[in-house]
Amino acid sequence: MVEAMTDTTADARLAAEIAAAAGELLLTLRVAEQGTVGGRELGRRGDHAANVFILDRLATDRPGDAVLSEESVDDPDRVGADRVWIVDPLDGSKEYGMPGRVDWAVHIALWESGRGLTAGAVAQPAVGAVYATHDVPVADHDDTRRLRIVISGSRPPAFLAAVAREVDADLVPMGSAGAKAMAVVRGDADAYVHAGGQWEWDSAAPVAVAQAAGLFCARIDGSPLEYNRPHPYLPDLVICRPDRADILMDAIAAHAPVSTDAPAVAMVRAYLRAVLTHDASHVRLAVDAWSVENGQRTGESGAEIRDRLERRDRGRSPRRIRDLTFREHPGAVVARYLLDVVAGGEPSTVSVTEHFTVPGAEIRSIVAIVEPHRKNS
Repeated sequence: MVEAMTDTTADARLAAEIAAAAGELLLTLRVAEQGTVGGRELGRRGDHAANVFILDRLATDRPGDAVLSEESVDDPDRVGADRVWIVDPLDGSKEYGMPGRVDWAVHIALWESGRGLTAGAVAQPAVGAVYATHDVPVADHDDTRRLRIVISGSRPPAFLAAVAREVDADLVPMGSAGAKAMAVVRGDADAYVHAGGQWEWDSAAPVAVAQAAGLFCARIDGSPLEYNRPHPYLPDLVICRPDRADILMDAIAAHAPVSTDAPAVAMVRAYLRAVLTHDASHVRLAVDAWSVENGQRTGESGAEIRDRLERRDRGRSPRRIRDLTFREHPGAVVARYLLDVVAGGEPSTVSVTEHFTVPGAEIRSIVAIVEPHRKNS
């Protein structure tokens, strides 16, 4: 038992050391690129640089361990590994690319077979903080103020307004899952609730640290948070002070939807959201992904498809997706919907059927048929 504790502490210290160093790298890059690039491009550069650094360190210090990273191709062999590091090199890349924002983080967690999350660290470089499982203090919450629930600033769950009214809480938007979870760890907030879709790397390190701080952590339906699964989609979570868990979970059960998207459907939904928002940061595309529209090749790589999603076409501007339905097949999803667009200054509607090949944790191909909607004729 002593040896296991010693090993776990060493892993936690390593996670904290690497997360802190990656954070310093990100701060340096942010300053160096100031005035040159910003926004999504700065976030991409930060993601890439931090990922390379973290993978190099893990390969050196824990050469026999597997890694699941947001910025790397998923290796299915990790599912059978005894030890897997789950990494988000830059959580909150959107906020990182915005001057003055501090709500972004570096996540590094260790999952072990039969034990679950055993070590982890969350660095918040912009505020000079690193939280790790081996020395995180027990959270101290203020009972004299109203409950504070931190939520996604861009994708807040619709049901939380009703939950907040029921438990008499304020909803506080914030970027980065790590920043939100650490707000609860510090006692600045009482709970963090998310149901808009996430991946294992979004929550693994925050959950590891929150559990070490004595906080309640679960899915929104109360089931355990499980990691290193074949598909790393983990759409929702609750992190909260344990003495408020029952009342909060009861309110969520009364107002939250009873089901969530299957992983492949959630990936397609993220793609369709990017069609409207021109923000493809949450879209998982294989490096060699390709796309076709009405028999014409429109993308030869994941990077090209992502660039097309984020490019604003003045000739045809998508405005709204309506009547969306999904049909899931083994390794594939078919989406059918109506797309309201403005083309040449005139509004119109097209009917879209898209076939997505999703064999694992990435979209491999997209074949679309786009036709004028019958009501336009």
